[in-house]
Amino acid sequence: MQQIRLIVLILVVTIGPFSQPLALPAEANLKSPDLNLILQTLESVEQQNPARSRPYELTREYKAFRADDKKPAAEITAQINFTPPNRKTFKILQTSGNTRGEKIVRDLLKQETEPVREGHDRDINRTNYDFVFLRQEDFGVIPEYVLRIVPKRKERGLILGQIWVDAKTFRIRRIEGVPAKSPSIWIKDSYITLQFAEVNGMWITVSLDAIATVRLLGRYTLTSLYVGREAPSPPQQKTP
Repeated sequence: MQQIRLIVLILVVTIGPFSQPLALPAEANLKSPDLNLILQTLESVEQQNPARSRPYELTREYKAFRADDKKPAAEITAQINFTPPNRKTFKILQTSGNTRGEKIVRDLLKQETEPVREGHDRDINRTNYDFVFLRQEDFGVIPEYVLRIVPKRKERGLILGQIWVDAKTFRIRRIEGVPAKSPSIWIKDSYITLQFAEVNGMWITVSLDAIATVRLLGRYTLTSLYVGREAPSPPQQKTP
């Protein structure tokens, strides 16, 4: 039974109900922006993200909760290393609480850092998704486009849900949704939220919240928060 718990929770958080849309005045929907232009710019901006081409190290803190417990059952600190073009590794720096927590996070990171099959990346683009413009919102004083994303394949790692795109920079600020493919017969439902922000010039995931109702076991929550980064400087060219 412990083996089943670990497998189920790991699958939930690696693929990694939607939030209710805010009510907007009628005039806000009079004219929708050009969806193709939004997508072209979004894809171009993502390809230019330094996080795709610069080596870096990320430190994350993970916490695992059961049901409505306020105190985490386990806390884990991990470091993720990226070497361009596509090599990722990790190591566990610190762990406390239930030993199953470390196992969950360790297996989660194994899946995150394993190589992706050619032609099966998880990028938010028109190769992997169909898009529908839903509405425009404001993130403080910053306008955002809210788009519906529908995976073109039932594949683990793709999400059916919504994305929030900064209308000025065309960077994705948030992703919410459910797995395109059910990760396990043990999972009745699951929900994931990813938040993104700029860290030293790179646009990266800074937080994750995953909730799942597991058959026979109840509800579980896993959170992950970015807490630090150190990256080697690019090699300096020698002057002749």
